[in-house]
Amino acid sequence: MKVKTQLRLRNLFISLMVICITPLCERGRMLNGASSENTLAGKELICAIDLCDDMYGAHGLETGFNYQMINRFAHDNGCNVKVIAARKDENWIDSLKQDKADIVIMHTHNSATSESGLVFSRNIDDETAWAVRDSDYIKQVNIWISHMTSSHDYEETRSIYTSGKYDPIKRAEKGITSKTLSPYDHIIRKYAAELGWDWRMLAAVVYQESKFSIGSRSHRGAQGLMQVMPQTAKYYKVDDLLDPDQNIKAGSSHLKRLQNLYIKQDLDHIELIKFTLAAYNAGEGRVADCRNFAAKQQVDSTKWDEIVKIIPMMREDSILEDESVKLGKFQGHETIAYIDNVMALYDAFCKICPEA
Repeated sequence: MKVKTQLRLRNLFISLMVICITPLCERGRMLNGASSENTLAGKELICAIDLCDDMYGAHGLETGFNYQMINRFAHDNGCNVKVIAARKDENWIDSLKQDKADIVIMHTHNSATSESGLVFSRNIDDETAWAVRDSDYIKQVNIWISHMTSSHDYEETRSIYTSGKYDPIKRAEKGITSKTLSPYDHIIRKYAAELGWDWRMLAAVVYQESKFSIGSRSHRGAQGLMQVMPQTAKYYKVDDLLDPDQNIKAGSSHLKRLQNLYIKQDLDHIELIKFTLAAYNAGEGRVADCRNFAAKQQVDSTKWDEIVKIIPMMREDSILEDESVKLGKFQGHETIAYIDNVMALYDAFCKICPEA
C-alpha cells in the first residue's frame, strides 16, 4: 500500500511538472525564434515608426519604447530589422500597401480610423499598434506581443520610458529623487566618461536637445537624442541617428572634438564645458569671433559670463567693420539661452539623482 501511494505521488508530481514546464518551453521557443512555424527567421524587415514625435509632443518617449520593442522582436524571432522614424510628410501606410515596408507602428487612434485592408496586431501598449504588411506574419507577431506584454521584463522596460516624462526643474523643486534620469542613462554614462564630464551634465545636454526623444527632428534636419546633423554623423562614421547609442556617440564625439579646441587654454572645468556647449550650439567660428572681440574690448575671454556682456555689441552693424570678427553679426540669444538652460538642467539632475 505504501509503495502504491509513493508511485501515485511520483506520477502526480511528474504530471504537474509537465503542465508547468510545457508553457514555459513554448514561450521560450517563441520568444527566441525557435518555433517550427517561425516564418520570419532570417528575413530582412523594414519597420517605420510613424508616431510623429517631436521634443514637445505628448508621446516623446513612445518612439524610443517601440524602437526597443521592435528590435527585441527581431532578436527573439531570428530576423533583422531596419527601423525608420517616419517624417510628418511621409505616408508609410501607402508604403506598407505597396510592399515597401513590412511593419508600421502608429498611434492606436490612427489605426482605428485607418483604411481597411491593413492587418493590425494586438496593441503593444495603450498608445500604439503595429500594422503588418504580410498577413502570414500576424500570428507570430501577436503571439510574441502576447507573451512580451505579460512578462515582468515588459513591465520593467515600460516603466523606464513612462517615468521619463517629467519636467526636471519642477521635479527638482519638489524634492523628488530617482536613481535614473532617462532610458538612456547607461549610454550617457559611457560617453560622458570619455568626455571627462559628470554624466548628468551630458544628460542635461541630451534633454535640452531632444527631451530624451529619439525621434526628435529639427527644421534644420538635426536628428535624434543629441540633434546631430547628418553631415556631422557621417564625419564620425555614424549611419543610424535613430539608434540611441550611435546618436549619443556622434554627439559626444563632436563635443569632444570641440572641447579639445579649448582644453589647453586657461579655462577651469565649468568654463571649458560652457565654451564647448557654445561651440556645439553656435559653431566654433562664432565662439572664436566672440572671444577675439572680447579680448579687443579688454574683456576676460576665459569667462563665458564676460563674453555674454559683449554679445549685444556684436549685433550692431558696426561689427561688420571689425577685423577681429570673421563671420559678421552674431545675435547670440539662442546660444546664451542654450547654455543657461543646460546648466539649470544639470543642477536639477544633480538634485534628482544625487548619486553620480
